[in-house]
Amino acid sequence: MDLRIERQSLMRSLSHVQSVVERRNTIPILSNVLIECGDGAVTLTATDMDLTLTETTGASVPTSGAVTAPAHMLFDIVRKLPDGVEVGLTKSDGSDRMTLTAGKARFELSTLPREDYPALDGVDLPISFEMPAEELKTLIERTRFAISTEETRYYLNGIYLHAMGEGASAVLRAVATDGHRLARFETVLPTGAADMPGVIIPRKTVGELVKLLDDSDESVRIALSDSRIEFRFSDVTLSSKLIDGTFPDYERVIPTQNDKPMTVDKASFAQAVDRVSTIASAESRAVKLSATSGRLNLSANSPDRGQASEDIDVDYGATDIEIGFNARYLLDIATQLSGETAEFVFADAGSPTLVKDRDNAAVLYVLMPMRV
Repeated sequence: MDLRIERQSLMRSLSHVQSVVERRNTIPILSNVLIECGDGAVTLTATDMDLTLTETTGASVPTSGAVTAPAHMLFDIVRKLPDGVEVGLTKSDGSDRMTLTAGKARFELSTLPREDYPALDGVDLPISFEMPAEELKTLIERTRFAISTEETRYYLNGIYLHAMGEGASAVLRAVATDGHRLARFETVLPTGAADMPGVIIPRKTVGELVKLLDDSDESVRIALSDSRIEFRFSDVTLSSKLIDGTFPDYERVIPTQNDKPMTVDKASFAQAVDRVSTIASAESRAVKLSATSGRLNLSANSPDRGQASEDIDVDYGATDIEIGFNARYLLDIATQLSGETAEFVFADAGSPTLVKDRDNAAVLYVLMPMRV
């Protein structure tokens, strides 16, 4: 094997694939990236057996071939090379070392045979549709913060993606919840997605997908079955197992009887929450909201730290209410609102609160209160 590639191109591909590789692996081959080159291109593949990422980029290939090399070490070496340098990767038949050259630098890396790498056989993915990368990114970004990290409720460790409605009102909806808050966002249902099953995309897959979407402005081809999903860009393919579980009936926790709307400037609200929560205890991060006609008082009280209070102007005309929330959850939701105004719709101090984006009806958040 013999290939030559510009450092920045190799760096870009390695930055994508190496993050799939777990830092600690009991199976040595899974610590490696598969390098295959030929016909003027090099393809890098990494997998943890649940998630697989493959990326192809142009290269000069005097001699085609394939090998596997330590993913994180290779990435660290290339990352530290100067910009603009040409990187050479060579391996002789019968050798268990790959040589990397760049300018006057030379590295020899231990390798494992291509034959030892897991076979990544294709699976049937009967549902296929396409959507703009920016649209998919928005769908993911507006909901991913609410993904649960509690491993015992594994079915909440991802984003639930499913089709809703029929005809002109059909939407592709993403939902995530950790039991304390729920995020829901929807977009127009892409052509070909009407028959898709409801699927739960794992948290790690969501993280890797966002990195790819950050680097892309093209359309993404999505193919899936009830057990696997694939995201295909022009030169990158991300394939993942889906979470084998049943997502809860989230519609049941979205309140329908809340009747106390409050409209507030998003930036002023977020800044006040951030300031007041400085006093809140590190464990609970509890902030109390006290809404009266035209005014919202935010307060926090900690036996060890003291107390804080701040008033802001709001549009509120319902009966007075006092309700407590986790400050971090309030700030997470405020960050996701695209407009300048947020709308809270309360019921009472012990019931879930709705949070809406006045400028985007496609987004909806539900926040559970806490005792303060």
